[in-house]
Amino acid sequence: MIKDIAIGKMKSASNYVITFLKWALISIIIGVVGGCVGALFHMSVNYANIIFTMHDWFVLFLPIGGIIIVAMYKACKMLENKGTDSIISSIRNDEKVPISLAPLIFVSTVITHLCGGSAGREGAALQLGGSIGSNIGRLFKLDEKDMHMVVMCGMSAVFSALFGTPITAAVFALGVTSVGIMYYSALVPCLMSSLAAFLVTRFAGLEPTQFAITVIPQTGVITILQTILISALCAELSIIFCATMHYTARYLKIWFKNPYIRVVVGALAIIALTYLTGSRDYNGSGMDIIEHAVVGGHAKGWAWVLKIVFTAITIGAGFKGGEIVPTFFIGATFGCVVGHLFGLNPGFAAAIGMIAMFCGVLNCPIASIVLSIELFGSKGFILFAIAAGVSYMLSGYYGLYSSQKIMYSKLRAEYINKDTK
Repeated sequence: MIKDIAIGKMKSASNYVITFLKWALISIIIGVVGGCVGALFHMSVNYANIIFTMHDWFVLFLPIGGIIIVAMYKACKMLENKGTDSIISSIRNDEKVPISLAPLIFVSTVITHLCGGSAGREGAALQLGGSIGSNIGRLFKLDEKDMHMVVMCGMSAVFSALFGTPITAAVFALGVTSVGIMYYSALVPCLMSSLAAFLVTRFAGLEPTQFAITVIPQTGVITILQTILISALCAELSIIFCATMHYTARYLKIWFKNPYIRVVVGALAIIALTYLTGSRDYNGSGMDIIEHAVVGGHAKGWAWVLKIVFTAITIGAGFKGGEIVPTFFIGATFGCVVGHLFGLNPGFAAAIGMIAMFCGVLNCPIASIVLSIELFGSKGFILFAIAAGVSYMLSGYYGLYSSQKIMYSKLRAEYINKDTK
């Protein structure tokens, strides 16, 4: 009897050890591959932005860039691919992520940035990572449940490689698919993948994304109230941004059914807006504008409005990239402006705006809080946590990714299982 119990315990323990070793191997491979691809992608996008900054007349080539992007997706029969939404959907079902998605999103995002389209890079990161993870999973002949986990590992890896935020990358991948549910079984694999990718990028000489906030106010009643007010406004702004992104894409497809015409019209609109504003601040990712807002405490009054317009047209017309860096831009510039009005240090208010907007559009409060530590350090942790919580509750059921599901109500302990708006 005792012998049987001992054997049973040993078998149970060995299952855990074998499973751990299995995922250590798979996740590290995904992390290394994702880190290498992510590092190359990071350098390519940065180089594209540098070229555009040096030769901003490249914006005139935006229509040609758009035609090339559409032609590539059409040649690969992926015009109807929903991008990041398809990656998120694949985690919940057995939908396969095509291997061609990785090179397509890589090249098309670089073209978008080279020609001055207003986009980020994380949408490409999630698609690159999902494609890498899915195809490595097929090589290992994993079953359906494990395939979902390798997609999350891939997302974590490339997200970590691009931003240098490994913990945020892992937590984000665990919670972005189904809001209210964390896939804890994927915690260790996602952490291993994101950390492996992070180490690869550090070896390649890429520095993580971090901002040095010059002034962090003491946590007091007034500061808390100021933080709540800015976060509440950012929550409403996140709704406006999500709605603008969705409706712009929808109506551009209705008005211009031909994807070539649609992308050219969008490109011409961006060119016109670029010359009307007389600035290149709203083209590309705008990381320099974000840094000016957070570190220097300076932002133009309507920069956040213009970035919404530029990004909605760029992505809605068919260009590729992502929405999270533009979200940072909008949050940082808006927070900086209202920080001046409310008496809160504008640089710190810009940082609060970034975290509140990130949480508002992605519905990931835990990832948002972790992100605040990785981007700004731990000194303002309490205020950033308040910002994430307020924004999460007041942003309703809106989100950038329509395939994201809100599993539990934001207002009460109730299972609702509804798609984001």
